[in-house]
Amino acid sequence: MPDSSGAAHFCLLGLIPQQTTHRAGDDFEVDDITYEDTRFALHAAAELLIAGPQYRRFGSIRMRIVLGGFTGMKWPVSVTGTDLVWPQGRIRLHGSYSDLALAAGFEAAGPPEGLYSEGTGMDPEEPFTVDNAAAVSVHDWFAVGDTALRRLATEQPVLWPEHFDLSVAIDEVNYGVSPGDWQNPQPYAYVGPWTRRRGDFWNAPFGAKRSRSEVSTVESLLEFFREGRVRAAADA
Repeated sequence: MPDSSGAAHFCLLGLIPQQTTHRAGDDFEVDDITYEDTRFALHAAAELLIAGPQYRRFGSIRMRIVLGGFTGMKWPVSVTGTDLVWPQGRIRLHGSYSDLALAAGFEAAGPPEGLYSEGTGMDPEEPFTVDNAAAVSVHDWFAVGDTALRRLATEQPVLWPEHFDLSVAIDEVNYGVSPGDWQNPQPYAYVGPWTRRRGDFWNAPFGAKRSRSEVSTVESLLEFFREGRVRAAADA
């Protein structure tokens, strides 16, 4: 979850004590470790191959959701499924991020510099792999979130490279979804007021949080966001 300051946060494109599974479409379930490894790899792809190059060329780190993946707002590179896609070609996400950047014919991979402190910290030379079913699970959750956020607000939902979360801000309250992070490894949705609220609804340090299993559909997620909007106004 992003910090609650409201500051603007661009997509291309440890072991867990108790194991759970993540739904990927209708046919596959993914264990926690596979899911986390793939989530981290996709996060790093967004940061090193999209947001970083886009920021250096266009001064923007903003990304957006597209069918089956994500892309830069201005940088014409995307992650679709388990592939890196650019105007002249596509390649499977594997190997190192530096090798992928070289194959795609653009500048060396790297994060946007000097903007935030809580990115992946991934070495562009480090090898990685992406699991197909886990990637589907991540992309599906972002798609649900994107649809719900578009029904909540008129502005474009933004995928941010720092925390790899998709969000909008309305009246100094952030609404978004995350595929998980180092503090909350499971996918979740959140409502994050820029100033602290008090009351039973606010069950997390940053505001309110619901697990993906609690708000797995567009309708249930939108209901959570709308309740959060009402509570944020009432509890201010």
